[in-house]
Amino acid sequence: MTMREVYLDHAATTPLDPRVKEAMEPYWTTVFGNPSTLYRPGRLAKDALDTARAKVAELLHSRPEEIIFTGSGTESDNMAIFGACRMFQNRGAKHLITMVSEHHAILHSFEALERDGWEVTYLQVDEDGMVAVSDVCNAIRPDTLLVSVMYINNEIGVIQPIEEIGAVIKEIRRGRGEQKNQLPLYFHSDAAQAAGCLDLNVDRLGVDLLSLNGGKIYGPKGVGCLYMRRGVSLKPIIYGGGQEKNLRSGTENMPGIFGFAKAFEIACVEREKENPRLIELRDYFIHRLTSEIPKTVLNGHATKRAPNNVNVSVLDIEGEGVILYLDAKGVYISTGSACTSETLDPSHVILALGKPYEYAHSSLRFTMGRSTTKEDIDYVMEVLPPIVVTLRQMSPIRIEVGQKEVSHPEAFAGQGSKIKVGGKTYK
Repeated sequence: MTMREVYLDHAATTPLDPRVKEAMEPYWTTVFGNPSTLYRPGRLAKDALDTARAKVAELLHSRPEEIIFTGSGTESDNMAIFGACRMFQNRGAKHLITMVSEHHAILHSFEALERDGWEVTYLQVDEDGMVAVSDVCNAIRPDTLLVSVMYINNEIGVIQPIEEIGAVIKEIRRGRGEQKNQLPLYFHSDAAQAAGCLDLNVDRLGVDLLSLNGGKIYGPKGVGCLYMRRGVSLKPIIYGGGQEKNLRSGTENMPGIFGFAKAFEIACVEREKENPRLIELRDYFIHRLTSEIPKTVLNGHATKRAPNNVNVSVLDIEGEGVILYLDAKGVYISTGSACTSETLDPSHVILALGKPYEYAHSSLRFTMGRSTTKEDIDYVMEVLPPIVVTLRQMSPIRIEVGQKEVSHPEAFAGQGSKIKVGGKTYK
């Protein structure tokens, strides 16, 4: 068997598309001016910035003035959440809503706000990772300021019913107006994983705030954007020269911004042909994993998931061990989210599905991309089964498919987030 390199961690980050690199080139050397200056190099940079902003707005079916460029998806999330809370903290707002399965950029932000006195409702998800629209509706109170629900989960790829949630929030907002409740009700979604495969028409979705990230769509890292609907009020979280509508001070990252706009444009153009190809590969891969490796369980909804996402728990092994063995075979994947893969903490997303710790610790995330082929999947299925056999022979863990009992959580607790089971916290 000839070893090959197979990159299957596109949900963590994507390689820079050569077309994006080419589009960025002038902004390193030729068009290098500061867009805030008045002389010609600055004006050229400002024109390019306006062009990029207009392109992103067009792709979101929004207005250029509603696009704020940031340094990452995480910064966009923080800007939306903390910006809204700082604006309305002394104006009757007390309550926030999100899901237990959100990205840590959301969860840790809300945890910080709880320490400042805000009340947060963490909505549960079902065994497929889906949130119920009725649960969102029932959780909204007269003093609720913000609802944050991510579009596609970064770990298990589940697609949430954002459009339906947006419609419910719109109706509740209308009712507030009739009741003379002046507090806004904002709807935010982290769409970093969705930008490459789903239509992000913000009017159709009903969102007020939407976060994106260049590194997830074959664009440059270190750049993102926040869509902020006209009429939404935020306070800045970064202060300085007043760039980006005074919400994100600092000289704009022109190569990154132009690269982000180009990458987003390519993703929107190519998803119609790319999605069916990835879905076929995804379903082929899921079938082979679950049929050829005993005690392998799919995590997340079987069909309401990202075209490129395969997340499974291969029971009776540790996911970290699989990563290291696959790395030696030239296959690159992750376990849990890429942002927390260096800790020993079990995936909070898998636990949110109601599965025991052993499922979480044995979870593997394979996320495919534009370069992924059927031959790549076949190669993985050559090298993975023997690895599983080897690791199971060494493993002291034994759990059956469908088992619900939680083992000793203190034995599995890592060094990062706190683990809560039955009202008791483990660290």
